Amino acid sequence: QLQLVESGGGSAQTGGSLRLACVASGSAFDRYSMAWFRQSPGKEREGVAAIATDSTTTYADSVKGRFVISRDNAANTLSLQMNNLKPEDTAMYSCAAGYLVASHLDSYEYNYWGQGTQVSVST
Repeated sequence: QLQLVESGGGSAQTGGSLRLACVASGSAFDRYSMAWFRQSPGKEREGVAAIATDSTTTYADSVKGRFVISRDNAANTLSLQMNNLKPEDTAMYSCAAGYLVASHLDSYEYNYWGQGTQVSVST
């Protein structure tokens, strides 16, 4: 089992950058596909970026070219570098872990979730 704890959220202006981190406690972090999801009030949860066990990455079209997901298996850490932020990126961001994930941006594939960290982008 894994426990996930996010950090790094906060406020930024349009065009700014933030870096999110997710630290996992438990065993076999490197065997899990990892992903970042976000949800804002009144909207469905959206898969933002995912990274498989072989470090293959998948991005939502809305963040391609702006966000970079990475993982450090030695440190049990998942990161999300967010650049050129837009107001529409405002949301609660959560990291998630799943085993044998096939559809990397679908939330049902993931078994373990963090509590989330808020990102707010102002104009």
